[in-house]
Amino acid sequence: MRKTWLLAGVAVVVLVFAISAGAPDAQTSGIALTGQVTSAEEGGMEGVLVSAKRTDAPITITVVSDQQGRFRFPAAKLQSGQYVLRIRAVGYDLDGDRTVTVTPQHTETADLRLKKTTDLAGQLTNAEWMMSMPGTDAQKRTLLDCASCHNIYKIVSSRYSAEEFIQVIPRMATYAPGSTPLQPERRINTPRPRDPQQLRALAEYLASVNLSSGSTWRYQLKTLPRPTGRAARVIVTEYDLPRRVTEPHDVILDGAGTAWYTDFGTQVLGQLDPKTGKVTEYQVPTLKPGYANGELDLEIDKTGNLWMGMMLQGGVAQFDLKTKAFKTWPLPPQWNDSAAQIAMVTPPSSDGVMWTNDVDKNSAHRLNLKTGQWETFGPLTDGKHNLSIYGLYADSQNNAYAMDFSVVDGNNVGKIDAKTGAVTFIPTPTKNARLRRGRFDSQDRLWFAEYAADQIGMYDAKSGRITEWPLPTRWTAPYDVVIDKSSEVWTGSMWSDRITRLDTKTGKSVEYLLPRPTNIRRVFVDNSTTPVTFWTGSNHGASIIRLEPAD
Repeated sequence: MRKTWLLAGVAVVVLVFAISAGAPDAQTSGIALTGQVTSAEEGGMEGVLVSAKRTDAPITITVVSDQQGRFRFPAAKLQSGQYVLRIRAVGYDLDGDRTVTVTPQHTETADLRLKKTTDLAGQLTNAEWMMSMPGTDAQKRTLLDCASCHNIYKIVSSRYSAEEFIQVIPRMATYAPGSTPLQPERRINTPRPRDPQQLRALAEYLASVNLSSGSTWRYQLKTLPRPTGRAARVIVTEYDLPRRVTEPHDVILDGAGTAWYTDFGTQVLGQLDPKTGKVTEYQVPTLKPGYANGELDLEIDKTGNLWMGMMLQGGVAQFDLKTKAFKTWPLPPQWNDSAAQIAMVTPPSSDGVMWTNDVDKNSAHRLNLKTGQWETFGPLTDGKHNLSIYGLYADSQNNAYAMDFSVVDGNNVGKIDAKTGAVTFIPTPTKNARLRRGRFDSQDRLWFAEYAADQIGMYDAKSGRITEWPLPTRWTAPYDVVIDKSSEVWTGSMWSDRITRLDTKTGKSVEYLLPRPTNIRRVFVDNSTTPVTFWTGSNHGASIIRLEPAD
């Protein structure tokens, strides 16, 4: 009898264990949702981005499938509720809609079947269009500024002839920098009229790569590979913002871990609680009614207050985190004309002096916050051409450094000496690299993005040299650069929807693909986490993105 009960007890234990193995406990396994991605063409598919969005929340979590096509959502990332699943794998679509219900203490399984897409063109990134289109690099580089307002698909899917493009191109120049197809906004100042014949070469090239001559493209569509290995070991969190037209141009964190963002197309400063996804908006003062709205650069000073460049509103604004009040400094009237465009700001130095720039006049301005006095330097020139200032940064001595974004010969770092006002130019080894934004590190080295050269640059004042690192993907078009606590450098692409993490010691890099088309501008790294956490805004997607690498 004892043996019989003993055997029965063992059988029950085995049965319970078998049931548990088939439906694992989420708390024990640490996984809330898992499954395999397959297709008829490939079987198990590596590098597929699988996104889960709870139907009643503004937060989407994304993971990437491994070599066997398995994906796993950590239990800590998915709360209980119903989730809609979507995928990103160029050349494929999800075969049917898929929703799952996540419940406490249970691991849900959802296998996903993919099918070949019938609309490959609609999936291509800007970088993939540039890879696909025929033409010289010089011809393609003329499109580099188009992605500020819209994607390249709008150009290649158009049916304009060359003659029609000659009319369209000047019209594009009348829109403000923060314009998008959802929220177009005209400039007050009228662009200088151009001889139509100067546009003919560009117009003819655009007409040769669009659909003006037929219903299909006359060239093969090329795609970039899906993520593998280290690039697939990542979790991405997207926070949808309340207004569809929000353009979160600059995203940074304060000391408490709260995310703040400037809106490139609206007089709004936004606050995001990463724990809940709650967004609070603060109305930025309007300095020039009737002018285009929006802010660009967002910086935080040593006291924790925020500073921003007010673009076509022609001024600088400070936001006090304690009182939630704004204070503004408009440009003096003699410089504050209809074309004035204040993009960048530097946090004030210990003596209350800060720098900003006027994009239209290729000038830098210095503001003494204690006296309210402004000084101007510019237009910055080397005697041959004006330096078109994009990024503007100050070193530990409050010397200002300007990034040259000139279309012609945009390959200089311009230094303004804080004591003497003398201007010197430091050329990059690569010609016409078109420098955008970056940051000083703790060693007073200036890191910056070479937008037209697909490179990262670094200027070391001690050696007087600029070092460059090429990025792995052509037409990455990096916008901004930041170095983390481990001396790895991060940048984001306006063209490929990829985040690049570069080890400057080895030159090796990893590229993380984002779940949706993402017009990346400012990049930010949170060094308080291990590994570090990367943040950016989807400037055309009304969302904020947090990327957490596994290592």
